[in-house]
Amino acid sequence: MRFSPVISDDRLARRTFLGNAARAAFGLTLLESVTGRASAAADTAAGGVNVITLMMRGAMSHIDTFDPKPGREEQGETDSIATKLSGIRFGEHLPRLAGLADRLAIIRSLTTETGAHEQGTYLMRTSYPQINSIRHPSFGSWAVHALGKRSGDLPGYVLVGNGNEHPGCGFLDPALTPVPLADPARGLENITRPGYLTQANFERRLALADRIDHDFKQRYAGRQIEAYDRMYADAVRLMGSGDLAAFDIAREDDKTRERYGRSRLGQGCLLARRLVESGVRCVEVEMGGWDMHRDLWEDLPGKVGELDTAMATLLEDLDARGLLGSTLVVLATEFGRSPKINENAGRDHHPAVFSAVLAGAGVKPGVVHGASDAGGRLPDRDAVSVADFNATIAAACGLPWEKEFVAPNGRPFKIANDGKPIAAVLTG
Repeated sequence: MRFSPVISDDRLARRTFLGNAARAAFGLTLLESVTGRASAAADTAAGGVNVITLMMRGAMSHIDTFDPKPGREEQGETDSIATKLSGIRFGEHLPRLAGLADRLAIIRSLTTETGAHEQGTYLMRTSYPQINSIRHPSFGSWAVHALGKRSGDLPGYVLVGNGNEHPGCGFLDPALTPVPLADPARGLENITRPGYLTQANFERRLALADRIDHDFKQRYAGRQIEAYDRMYADAVRLMGSGDLAAFDIAREDDKTRERYGRSRLGQGCLLARRLVESGVRCVEVEMGGWDMHRDLWEDLPGKVGELDTAMATLLEDLDARGLLGSTLVVLATEFGRSPKINENAGRDHHPAVFSAVLAGAGVKPGVVHGASDAGGRLPDRDAVSVADFNATIAAACGLPWEKEFVAPNGRPFKIANDGKPIAAVLTG
């Protein structure tokens, strides 16, 4: 079990009780972490960089995507294709991204010692090893903490996916937790007042919930209670906001939805574009299913094809709408897959070297940084740690990656741990 240094066990129990009691009093379900204010910045901060992260859970094969080894046994059944960058090839199932390679910053020398999915994903999201004594903030929570929200009503951070094992806001203000949306096609659910409940009755129930909590709030007055009060107040405000339309991808025409692909990733990328366009600072879109220990060449073409369609369309759409210059798109995974093909026609876990991609705000287009060796087993030059990768993202977004923030337990932490940005990838 992981413990946060922010609140004690009795407060955790009380927090759960408050959430359940408030929902019962409201007569509807509200997400406990719908929105909030960053404690280090104004909550309506205008401008700044948006971040859309595409998180490929399960460990995406670098050799079959962005770092093929043509002509070698390790390549298996996946052919490679030329890209817009001279001498650079991608896996054959990425034709659209190959055509956009001159807009990408491709990192081929990521490396980690963490070869377990939960721990590797946690490290990629936080830059810190997973330990029991503290939960570290995810990058999106850090970004909203440092840069502030862009919209008064909309959340600062949205997670499109199941959210399992997500570190959330860690030790930061609970209001910085991402709002989870399991299905992009369903949008933000349970945000309308039930038909049987009049506005007057709804307001009376809110007042009743506040009276029930009065003594507890006085006894435990402080940052945590204030944060949850804000979340409930912001949730109610969001219910009446016209900005809720940003969550409804059904408002897009069929042609646009088809361009992104009808996969969950494709529709998640469309939702991410709508959200950043409407004022959400950070959106993370999960795509699982990359843990291909067997039958890789049966499963991989469709999976990579979905990624190719969704990410290429997202980049083109952001560019056409004038948003790519202010939005950083990050494609990441927890580690790579083995160059050696196993007896089940699959690839096993391989943390020693893998690939990631950046595009948009703050990064140079048409850059390939680092390289794996001839067989795709180890970094051959310019090895990049996960912390370095996240420090590069932070620097591209204008975040204070060198600054130390003090957690409630008194320990100092940095946004990207001890990582250093990759200067060759950044525009500045």
